[in-house]
Amino acid sequence: MFLPTSCPVCGARGPAPCAGCAADLRRAPPLPAPPGVDSCGALLAYDGAGRELVARLKYRNARSAVPFLARGMASVAPPGVDVVTWAPTTPARRRARGFDQAQVLARAVARRLGVPCRPMLRRAAGPAQTGRGAEARYAGPIFHARRRADGWRVLLVDDVVTTGATVAAAARALREAGAAEVHVAAAARTPPSRRNVHSVLSATRRQLWK
Repeated sequence: MFLPTSCPVCGARGPAPCAGCAADLRRAPPLPAPPGVDSCGALLAYDGAGRELVARLKYRNARSAVPFLARGMASVAPPGVDVVTWAPTTPARRRARGFDQAQVLARAVARRLGVPCRPMLRRAAGPAQTGRGAEARYAGPIFHARRRADGWRVLLVDDVVTTGATVAAAARALREAGAAEVHVAAAARTPPSRRNVHSVLSATRRQLWK
């Protein structure tokens, strides 16, 4: 009746993550919210054990740690949100993987918060953000709202925030659909290097002046 769980990081039977791997996880670094986002909270730093934990969910559908991630993501979300949604992947990547990791996380976070989880965004086809620089990331992706969000406080869930380009584009679409506030809760955030911070700030300034 009960399926045994295993740690996605080391494979040990038992809690996900196990006590040893959990001790190696680092909290996400505090960074400014991307353009159009009221607040941006993340649970883990996307390196080491934290990177492995989230990447195994994203690329291998290893869901044993979803309850752990959702509990932590709910703790960084502001109180009083009306709805939870997610920054969807493209239809092609969803078909290839068989699931959307951000949707899996969003549903779990919504259950923790006791609020509805709704598909509010559609993502246009385009290249993956992984491996792209800040300038290229801020040139895309493109999201379109699937429904109105008039006056809502929306919690937008994503797996990893790197430059913030994806959640900024998603937040822009939600605000165009009437959202009063857009907050972000992510499983992980990439620790910034000095060079990356400069690139992100330059790309962000260009977006703000558009």
